[in-house]
Amino acid sequence: MIRNTFCILNGIGEKLERRLWSGGILTWGDFIGNGPVDFISPGRKRLMDEYLEAHLEHLGTGDAAWFKDALRGTEHWRLFKIFREQTVCLDIETNGYQPGAGGYVTMVGLYDGYDYKCLIKGENLSAENLMKELSPYKCLVTFFGSSFDVPFLRRSLKGFELDIPHFDLCFGARKVGLKGGLKKLETEFGIQRDEETVGMDGYDAVILWNRVLKGNSRALELLVKYNREDTVNLWSLADTVYGMLRESTGIDRYLNSYRSFSREATGVLS
Repeated sequence: MIRNTFCILNGIGEKLERRLWSGGILTWGDFIGNGPVDFISPGRKRLMDEYLEAHLEHLGTGDAAWFKDALRGTEHWRLFKIFREQTVCLDIETNGYQPGAGGYVTMVGLYDGYDYKCLIKGENLSAENLMKELSPYKCLVTFFGSSFDVPFLRRSLKGFELDIPHFDLCFGARKVGLKGGLKKLETEFGIQRDEETVGMDGYDAVILWNRVLKGNSRALELLVKYNREDTVNLWSLADTVYGMLRESTGIDRYLNSYRSFSREATGVLS
């Protein structure tokens, strides 16, 4: 999807992007190799060619961080498929207060499609450890994390920083008309939870943490299980939301039309 994305260019929105697609300019390579574009001045076209050549170079080296600022945050989802094997889902639990008012992160869950890891306060959770765990990854997936999880981590873990593209499923889901929180969407798409965690929410996570502080090991086990499901379930939801977002752009319709035209042209020529 990212190579079909022209809203990465200044002044090109989704409407003009679709106009380019309808004219057979479907990829960055098509744009660069194409002659004049009727709604783009020659001077501006040359600058856009240079921008896209730079984007291709960074994409070729796997430089995902380059696109963090090149793309609007709401369009980071377009990077998900190409960096899927280097993507990590993240979800935090807290003690129920805001940073600066006694609030802190109790645990951070990470899942990359294969392995789940949990960093727990008082055991292995620190800015240094979290950044080390995140360092191999090139794309982040959360649910409402751009507004809550990541800002909370920055405020409560001194020295924590993160500079990779961020696919926030909450806003991606809203863009395609899906409403509600993570648990509601899980139910809608048939993502099931363990019987022990069905119906649990953030308030329950706070209660469990308070029991952990009193030495209740069973409460810790249940809290980790809850966080694991919050984190792991983001992975399949990301695939679903990405597919819906891609479909909403119409790109596949243009690609299929172009392929059909190419087959017909080849048949005529033969």
